[in-house]
Amino acid sequence: MQEQSRLHTRFTLIAGVMALTLAGCQTTSPTTGSGNVSYGDAKAVETVTTDLGSTDIQMISEKMTSSLIQHPLVQDIIRKRQLLMASPVKNKTSEYFDTQQITDTVLTQLQKNGVRYVIEGENMQNQVDELRRQNQSGLYDKGKSVKMGKMQGAKYRLDGSISSIVKKTSDMKDVYYKMNLRLIEIESGIVEWSDEKEIRKSARR
Repeated sequence: MQEQSRLHTRFTLIAGVMALTLAGCQTTSPTTGSGNVSYGDAKAVETVTTDLGSTDIQMISEKMTSSLIQHPLVQDIIRKRQLLMASPVKNKTSEYFDTQQITDTVLTQLQKNGVRYVIEGENMQNQVDELRRQNQSGLYDKGKSVKMGKMQGAKYRLDGSISSIVKKTSDMKDVYYKMNLRLIEIESGIVEWSDEKEIRKSARR
């Protein structure tokens, strides 16, 4: 019994030492800065100003994507693995913001649902430059470089715009936004689907 008691005591001591050793090895990531900056919820409702903000972009993108995915034509596009492209959303408001954020978010959500898309015209130059570099620079093994003339054209194109109406009084500012998005068959120019999302934001001055 005494021998068992000594063994138990020895095991307990060893386990305690190992626990303390492991605790001493654990480190936490260091932080830098004054501590005046903190992280927030990227999905939290943002009501700082009446300008178009992160919450508005999220709402617009989710609403448009949900509507588009439910359309029978898009389900057919997914089934047939047809390609889609998107023109940048046009900013027709009186304020500046990057509408590419909306386009990118819509395309990302569509791709998650099985839609395949090709790069749009504004980014095509990077693609062309890379093809030329691999085929014309003499720097690449011809047997292992990609071939010219293999790019695929999209069958459908997304385009859209955001417009706004601003009303002001001495103590109130009211802004009405409307986002419109359309799916167009490129060959025929027929608009196969369209939808819009409205947002109204007011603030006392």
